[in-house]
Amino acid sequence: MSDNRRAAVKKLRKLVIEPKEDVEAYKARFEETLSEVFLPNHVERVEHSYGDVVCDILIPELSSVSKIIFYIHGGSFAAGSRVSYRTFCASLANSCSCRLVLPEFRLAPKHPFPAAIDDVQTVYRALREEIVASRSYTPDGNIIIAADGSGASIALALMQKLDEAERSNITQVLLFSPWLDFSAEDEIIANKRLHDDIISGDKLHRAVDVYTYASNFRNPLVSPLCALPEAFKGFPPIHIQMGGDEVLTRQAVAFKQLAQEAGVDIMLDTWPGMMFMFQMADEFLNDSHLALDKIGRMTGGKSAIAYEDEETKAERERIIRKNNIGS
Repeated sequence: MSDNRRAAVKKLRKLVIEPKEDVEAYKARFEETLSEVFLPNHVERVEHSYGDVVCDILIPELSSVSKIIFYIHGGSFAAGSRVSYRTFCASLANSCSCRLVLPEFRLAPKHPFPAAIDDVQTVYRALREEIVASRSYTPDGNIIIAADGSGASIALALMQKLDEAERSNITQVLLFSPWLDFSAEDEIIANKRLHDDIISGDKLHRAVDVYTYASNFRNPLVSPLCALPEAFKGFPPIHIQMGGDEVLTRQAVAFKQLAQEAGVDIMLDTWPGMMFMFQMADEFLNDSHLALDKIGRMTGGKSAIAYEDEETKAERERIIRKNNIGS
């Protein structure tokens, strides 16, 4: 497959809210761009509610019962859903050879900060209790927290709110093209004309305006870069994957330094020539496939699991029967 950068950029631009765009129009455009009828790689889908939050559970044919991805989607805090993220998350689950939980958390502006954080915290705590009670529990961690774009702000807010015991079940954090700072001091926000092919300062400003009041822009639960290093002490390893052409790499570099000051093992993986969320343009870019394959190898995915043993297969079928809902 030869790369088609122009088509990739055209698609990915639809994932970020425009400065003067109506929120409902943006949501509709987002869903239309990403929603697909069929899941790739023969991934099974079932529904399950944790608390009052409905989630997709995506189960690859080849999967480990000892780990699970908890995915917090992006969408400028105002868009995105289980439907629009199923295809990408199914590909991620397949690459990592493990189940993935994708929650339908509340969105701004109808449900502003901290509604989304409250929802993902509810899901995480219920999921953790389920895992601890299961026969697949391992003391060294079972859960991978993953997020993209604005979802990274929500994911890191969740991590800050969890106590040490709750975080002990998280083996690592994966962030794709994270949004990490909405404060007036940030260079991208301060200079609204600063931009790349997809992201600009005025788009980030529009997103956070929809999400919360200006008085919250420096809140570490909104802008993780505004936290003190102590807020990240005891965090599991963090892996950031993003395009080398992103204006957001400035924030990622600063966050890496902040996390390292807290003693966190953090890796910043930038892909030369790639743009914001290039992983979601796999029909146009070779690197999209390679990037998810790399995540899979890092998390002990396909390269580490040669086959689905009988116990794993039985557990996957049990989950499907229990929820009694197919894809």
